[in-house]
Amino acid sequence: MSSISDIQLLIQNIEYSSPTIYSGLEILLVLNGQLAIETDQSLHQLSEDHLFVINRNQPYEIRGITKNTVLKISIPDSFLSHFYPEYRFYKFNLFSPEISRGKENTITELRKLLAEISIIHFRKEEGYKLEMSERVSKILLILIRRFKDNETTEVDIDMEDSRLKAIISFIEQHYDEPLTLEEVANRFYLSFSYFSRYFKKQLGIGFTRYIMNVRLKHSLQDLIYTKDSITYIALKNGFPNAKSFTNLFKEVYGETPFSYREKNAKEQVNLVEDYLLDDKETFLSSPDILIKLRLLMEKGEDSKTISDVETNFESITIDIQSPKRQKLNHPDNVLMVGELRELQKESIRNQILLAKDELQIKYIGIHKLLSGRSIAPEVETDELIPTTSPYYNSDEAIEFLKSHHLSLYVQVRYNQIAQEEDAYLEKLHRFIKHCVILFGYNYVESWCIMVTDVLDNTSNNKEFETFYLKIYKMLKSNIPNLRIGLFLPFSFKSSTINSQYNWVLHQSDHMDFIAFQANTHEVVDYKELGDTNFDLAKGFIKEKTEKLKRFLKHNYIEKPLHLISWNTISGNTRYTNGTFFRGALVFNDSFSVSDQIEMLGFWINTETHEKSLDINSIPLEGMEMFHYFNGKRPTFFAISFLNRLRGNIIASGPLYIMTENELGYQLVLMNTTITNPFLSIEDTFLQKLMKEIRLTIKGIPRGEYQIKKFIFDKDHGALYKMWWEYNSQHGIDKEIIDYITRLSYPSLEIFDETIAGEWSFYSYLSANAIHFFEIRKAFF
Repeated sequence: MSSISDIQLLIQNIEYSSPTIYSGLEILLVLNGQLAIETDQSLHQLSEDHLFVINRNQPYEIRGITKNTVLKISIPDSFLSHFYPEYRFYKFNLFSPEISRGKENTITELRKLLAEISIIHFRKEEGYKLEMSERVSKILLILIRRFKDNETTEVDIDMEDSRLKAIISFIEQHYDEPLTLEEVANRFYLSFSYFSRYFKKQLGIGFTRYIMNVRLKHSLQDLIYTKDSITYIALKNGFPNAKSFTNLFKEVYGETPFSYREKNAKEQVNLVEDYLLDDKETFLSSPDILIKLRLLMEKGEDSKTISDVETNFESITIDIQSPKRQKLNHPDNVLMVGELRELQKESIRNQILLAKDELQIKYIGIHKLLSGRSIAPEVETDELIPTTSPYYNSDEAIEFLKSHHLSLYVQVRYNQIAQEEDAYLEKLHRFIKHCVILFGYNYVESWCIMVTDVLDNTSNNKEFETFYLKIYKMLKSNIPNLRIGLFLPFSFKSSTINSQYNWVLHQSDHMDFIAFQANTHEVVDYKELGDTNFDLAKGFIKEKTEKLKRFLKHNYIEKPLHLISWNTISGNTRYTNGTFFRGALVFNDSFSVSDQIEMLGFWINTETHEKSLDINSIPLEGMEMFHYFNGKRPTFFAISFLNRLRGNIIASGPLYIMTENELGYQLVLMNTTITNPFLSIEDTFLQKLMKEIRLTIKGIPRGEYQIKKFIFDKDHGALYKMWWEYNSQHGIDKEIIDYITRLSYPSLEIFDETIAGEWSFYSYLSANAIHFFEIRKAFF
């Protein structure tokens, strides 16, 4: 078995290195200067910091262009075969200047690891071999998981046949030994006759001839690139003697090994200075080398990378040359604030304006319009004209909304006024009349009134129907264009409504819209957080919306739908684990219903949500935009990315959405992951949910483009993680709060790209991450 001691580390100054081959992997890192490497397939020019991998048995030669210093690590075939026998079926395509975008951090990590190996080997401190083994293993894992490609073979090997792969790998490792068909058959627990038939059927060639061909292939390289004798080459590659080697060689190539060598041999000239890394004089007399290695290590520390993490790989190709264009819909967004009087608070106003600018908020949702603190109680007075108005607070709040082109979305909860519905209708009539006079008819008719009895479904259904029709006729008689609708409790499991709401099916002419909710707690019991059925929440929002639409259509009802209350896998950060990042879930769920609903609802923040329902724990029925302070929750950013999409959809799939607009293109990559929220505290578990995507876009017009890339994930935009990290059991002050708020934003990268009809890059997405790209054509 090969060990870490068999791995060779060299510092080289290369003027010229003769054509050679190596039965393993060689990794070159240019520390300074320039050189050219010519392989049997290509010619590459390397400069400072460039990385290059030379594959096993790949002929190559090197020419120095300028004075240079090169770090080379040689990993023998025996070392690789022991830990990863399958590597013989692959090659590793790594020339750092030609890597696809998205792998820059991976290259930085490789440079760092090579530098660390060099320093560790030079110092030889206690346990240094263990440290080196760890780094070498990481390098090999990166190559395997990030740069692996199928190696071409002379026969067509079924890569899905694990037994055949093992047999071929065994032959490749032992071709230089006197292998027999019976020996190999016994090793793989096959009978002599079956193995002979199986081998020939799978590869189309007999066992003995296949081994001879493998031996010939390796001998060719020795003939060209070494000065070893013909006899030595024959024995080295498994032939019993020079005569059998010569006879087979003449049969296949039509000439002797000697004549073949004369025609094809490469001149052996080496102008290379090699320095082993345990040569302390070399290091001490070359401080620049140590400085360079230290800089590479520091860059690796500064650059976050997931290159050594096991990920799920997806390769996606999008062809936009003849795209099917689909209209992109954006529902109107409703921001719930509880009571109207909340709008008098400066903090609430600031949050509303932030949401309006970035989230396409058009409505502000309130309840208790005529009760609570919004409208003052009437008082007795002998004044001919009262000097006070019960609408003082509400007038100030509504004036703020009107000045910012925001309308009211009023929830009328029947259970709260059932005992005095006539008095309520009279108060509502006076209030609406007052608002028409004060704010204008056109503004008031832009409002929506949603009537609900969902908080107390024990009330008499006939009484509720009567009340709804009264309020509908009263308001419509005065303001015909005012939109009035009903909240309809619809069961996901039964795909129907409770019988007490059957009257709705006969009164649809008196409804301008139908509101509903879609909360995943209908299928996931959050009180049983050990439940493994969290995957039932996948696609729940879309599926419930589609079920409701089918139900209404079956009953000949076609009305706009308002999803005013909804939730993804978890919403109550006090009840489930708050560290569970769900950005992509929020984005994907809202996008999935964007073409089926007219309006989408949100709560403004945690505090008003709790206060409005008089509870101390957020129910699993809403999506908050802000926390107690002005920190933006992930929902805010997820919806802002959705709102940022413009133009027409030209490609979409489970992992991506691409649009085209007047400025160019937009691309969203998502890693939507449903899992138990409590598992999100386990970093090892989350790493296995990461996804590596290699995306190729075909059909982009040639030209220069500016690319903006936003990364929104658990490290960029997750408010709760920052809150947890910088919090203290003794409390936090304004400075800490402001710092957390500043940190909790998606990251932004900007780069230029020359695209020649096709663009490929890599993205590494953690669980529920969003990568959002703006691809803008540079016009001159």
